[in-house]
Amino acid sequence: MSRRSRAREIVLQVLYQHDLNPDQAVDIRQQFVSARLNRNASLITFAQSLLDGVINHRDDIDERLKSIAANWKLGRMARIDRNILRLGAYEILFAETPDRVAINEAIELAKRYGNEQSSQFVNGILDRLLKRSTGT
Repeated sequence: MSRRSRAREIVLQVLYQHDLNPDQAVDIRQQFVSARLNRNASLITFAQSLLDGVINHRDDIDERLKSIAANWKLGRMARIDRNILRLGAYEILFAETPDRVAINEAIELAKRYGNEQSSQFVNGILDRLLKRSTGT
């Protein structure tokens, strides 16, 4: 697993926790990220930028995901799938991550943490998001 993939994995764990407990103190999230990434400054910066980005753009990301996920309300999605989608969508829409890298990383997270159908579901939604955002 690459170092950035590991950072994404930690961010996903924090996003999942944030989904369950949105009032959790920011410093607790930061401490968790720092400890899990062995205090590696560059990885912590990368992870923190993803985490802050997803949280700060969550309403916009959720609206876009709702419009793409035909017949699926965000609240009905598995919590892990929803947060993988948020992370992948943030990277596609707002980060400098190449689009296909963002999708592939999300698929790998879905394979590792989701159920048997999660990777296909995540791939389909993020592919539609990419096509819609690029107009292709």
